Order: sequence, then structure tokens, then C-alpha cells
Amino acid sequence: MKLIDFHFDFISPYAYLAFEQLPRALEGLSYQVSYQPILFAGLLKHHGQLGPAEITPKRDWTYRQVLWLAREHGIAMDLPAAHPFNPLALLRLAWACARRGAPNRYVCETIFRHVWRGGAVADDAARLQALTTQLAPARDPAGEAVKQDLRAATDAALAAGVFGVPTFTVDGRLFWGLDALPMLRAQIEGHAGLDAVWDAAASVAQGARR
Repeated sequence: MKLIDFHFDFISPYAYLAFEQLPRALEGLSYQVSYQPILFAGLLKHHGQLGPAEITPKRDWTYRQVLWLAREHGIAMDLPAAHPFNPLALLRLAWACARRGAPNRYVCETIFRHVWRGGAVADDAARLQALTTQLAPARDPAGEAVKQDLRAATDAALAAGVFGVPTFTVDGRLFWGLDALPMLRAQIEGHAGLDAVWDAAASVAQGARR
């Protein structure tokens, strides 16, 4: 059985689509997923990048593409009333619900669908309170221990080389994005062609820098 670390932030529509698509993409395989909510903004800051929603043309394209992809994959999806939003409360809620080291799929699914179904404001205080009541976290989402868990998960993702969400790590390799799911499946199946791909990519010298 393969262990997959799934790094994501609820703010990402691609992470939502990958979350929903994952069971179908890996159907029939033996694997276990460790769900790792992380702060996408922390990755952006570390790598000196703007988020997709901070670049207006990219923001517009992102929303169009994810709605198209949701339709193509048969995934229910509604854009939230405002985006981007501050996802910290949702990320901390997920970690507050973790009972065995990481939040389970039900918790993550409930929070993802809170954001990406219904078209409401994701960080509305009343909705957040209702969501918290529904999930009944074992720990205080505003507590220092929960905040530390989120920081530790984000730091661990950075240490593993994660630069964006969603990212799946397995066998020491990173698979980034919804469109990487077929590659992830190939890795779990032991597809020999992936070794050549990894070797070829590692052999390219760094060219011009700007």
C-alpha cells in the first residue's frame, strides 16, 4: 500500500477539484491518503510569487477554467461570492478536527464543499460558526496547538519541495495539480516510464536567470 501526502488549501479551486476527483483517478489501487491542509500564502511568500487571483487576467481565466473542468469531470461546483478570502479559520478548523495526526476525508470534504458549493461567502462569520458546530472539533481552532499544527504542516510541505497546491507526494516524488493525477496513478502502479522522466528533468542545466 502506498502512502500519499495530499497538500492543499481550501482557497484553491484546483485543490477542490483534485480532492473530488482523487478516488476516481486512483480507483482499484491500494493506497492511503494523509490529508495535509497548508497555508498556500505561505508557499507564495516563500517562493516570492503572486497568487493566481492576484493577477487579474489569470484570475478571470482560473474561474472560467475550473468551472469548465468541474463540468467535464461531473463535479458540482459554484464559485464563492468573494474570492480570494482569508482561509486561516478553515485551515485551523480542519486541524482542530484532527484526531489521528491529520484531519480525515469527511472533515476536508465538508470544508471544501462549504467553500465551493452554494456560492456563498466562504469566510462569513455565521457560516463559519455553523460549520464549526457541525464538525464539532476536538480542540479549539483558535488555540496555539492548532495554529502550530498548521505551521508545521506548511513548513513540512516546503521542506519537501512543495511550491503550489494541490500537491501529492509519494515515494519522495511530487505531483502538482489536478492534471497530475494520471502521473500519480502511474507512480503508484510502478510505471517504469516515470523513472526516465525524472532522470531527464534532473539533467537539464539552469539557463538564463532574470
